[in-house]
Amino acid sequence: QVQLVESGGGLVQAGGSLRLSCAVSGRTFSGYGMGWFRQAPGKEREFVAAISWSGTTTYYPDSVKGRFTISRDNGKNAVYLQMNSLKPEDTAVYYCAAGTYSRYANSYDYWGQGTQVTVSS
Repeated sequence: QVQLVESGGGLVQAGGSLRLSCAVSGRTFSGYGMGWFRQAPGKEREFVAAISWSGTTTYYPDSVKGRFTISRDNGKNAVYLQMNSLKPEDTAVYYCAAGTYSRYANSYDYWGQGTQVTVSS
C-alpha cells in the first residue's frame, strides 16, 4: 500500500508562485512514475505534469509548460510541483499520483487527497 499526502496549496495572486509537495510512504517510491493532476469545480480531472521513476524524463501539457516544473527526491520519498506565473485558471484541487509514468489518470494506482490552489485576479 502506498500513501500520498500533498501540501503547499493556498491562496496566491495572479503572477505569483507556489510549490506543492507530495510525501509518499509505503512501498518503494523510486519504482513509481509520479504525476500531478488538477480538478476545478464542474470540470474533469486534468493532467498537469509527470516525472519518470528516475527523474530524468518529464512531461507537461501546453497549458502549464514553461510555468510549472515537476521534480522528485527519491531519497526523501517526495515529489514537488513548482508553479510560477500562476493564472486564475490554475485554480483547482491538485492531486499527486503514483503509478506508471503517463499523462493518463488511469495509469496511476495511488492518489493523494488533494490540496487546494486558488489564484486571485
